[in-house]
Formats: sequence, C-alpha cells, structure tokens
Amino acid sequence: MTLQDAVDTAATSTDFMGNLNWEGAMSYIETYGFPVLKAILIFIIGSWVIKKIVGASRKMMAKSNYDESLQKFLMNLVGWALKIFLVITVIGALGVETTSFAAVIAAAGLAIGLSLQGSLGNFAGGVLIMIFKPYKIGDLIEAQGVLGQVKEIEIFTTKLITPQNKLAIVPNGAMSNGNIINYTAEGKIRVDTTVGIGYGEDLQKAKIVLLEVLTANPKVLQDPVPSVNVSELADSSVNLVVRPFCKPEDYWDVFFATIEGSKIALDKAGIEIPYPHEVQINK
Repeated sequence: MTLQDAVDTAATSTDFMGNLNWEGAMSYIETYGFPVLKAILIFIIGSWVIKKIVGASRKMMAKSNYDESLQKFLMNLVGWALKIFLVITVIGALGVETTSFAAVIAAAGLAIGLSLQGSLGNFAGGVLIMIFKPYKIGDLIEAQGVLGQVKEIEIFTTKLITPQNKLAIVPNGAMSNGNIINYTAEGKIRVDTTVGIGYGEDLQKAKIVLLEVLTANPKVLQDPVPSVNVSELADSSVNLVVRPFCKPEDYWDVFFATIEGSKIALDKAGIEIPYPHEVQINK
C-alpha cells in the first residue's frame, strides 16, 4: 500500500465515524430530546391555560352571584383536577403509557385512600357542606366546641376566626357530622341577660325602666319586640330576664350596653339591685 492509499483509507474511516456519531446523536435527540422538549412546552402552556380557565371561571361565578363559599370550593376543586390532568398529559408526552400509568395511579390511589380515610372523609364532608350549606363565609357559628366567624371553606377544612381573633381550623368531616349552631342564618339573634331587684321594689316600675334602656339603644331591633319578664324568685332578689334582639354582628355591643345601661337606669330610678350583706350579731 502506498502512502497515498493509507491517507485515503484514514480519511474514509474518519468520515464514516463522523457520520456514525452524528447519526447516533440525532437518533438520541429524536428519541429523548424531542419528547422532553414537548413535555416542557405542554407543561408551560398547560399551566398558563389552567390559570386562564380558573380566572375566567372565577369571574363568571362572580357575575352570576354564586355563593362566595361555593366559588372558593369549586375553584380549588377545578384547579386540582386540571393540574392532575396536566401531569398525566406531560407524562404521556414523555412516552410513558398512560393506560398502564393510570392503572398504577388507581392502585396507588386505593392504597393511599385506605391510609387516608380521614382525609377522604373530610373531602366528602366539604362536598356535603357545599350541597346543604349549613353555613357560609361570614356566618357566626358554633361547632366542635369552637365559636367563630367563618373565614374560608376549603376542600378539607373550615377556617374560623374566634372572638379572640384566633384562627381555628376544623376538619370538614367533623363539621358535616356534628352539631352546628348558626347564629347568623336568621338575620337576628336574641341577647339574654338577667337583672335582679329587691323584693321590696316596684316590679312594674323596674320593668318599664329596663324596657326604656332597650328602646333607647339604636342597635336593639324593635321587631321582634324586646321583652322584660320575671324569670325567678330567688333567695334575695326577684330576677328579671331582659331579652332584646339585634343583628348577629351587634351581639356583644348590645350585651354589654344592656348590662351597663340597666345598672345606671335602676340607680337613677332608686331601685335597688340586691347584693350580699354581712350580718352583724350584737353580743
């Protein structure tokens, strides 16, 4: 073999290896690169579409005067459902068989469901709350030993703001299965206070004085009419139950104003509110 033949053979081998490497790289890119790129694009575009769908749905519900509690609950539900669908689509774009993947998800879901029965119960409770609506956002309720205003109804829990401005998070499963007292549902609430007067005092005069205290308070509703009635003949006093009605948000204002106003008005009218006296024995 001449020197020229050796050079030609080496050049041919180099061209062959170069073509082989290029073809291998292109095959690798075609097999793995394009699906990954496709999956990334699907994820980016899908996330943008989900955001737009959720935003449009929220605006549509707001225009249709949907209940605020139902709006937030459905938006959370729709958002999670669309995100799960997007993840499955992205995995399918990577070349993974979605049918077999769905079977795996179903099996995993069954195992997770058995271990998270409480969470599934809370989800079901949230659905029941949305259907039957025992309370809504803004209502003052008492449930599971907690008194507070409903701040938010989520998929699994209900958030309450207590009178002390504490955040209480109560599972929806317990909320849907337990007793609920809704102080806001009827639009008015009765405030019960008790005032005692001495046995020697004018009972009718005391009732008139206390009724005047109630009618003078602008936050006390006149329908139903406030009332003052004898509730008990106690050991040292005649107890009168004072019952004004007010809006739920005015409850504490009316409660404290009634107690203070009753004391001031009875003092001005010369009506004694009895209190324990020490008995002195002369020896």
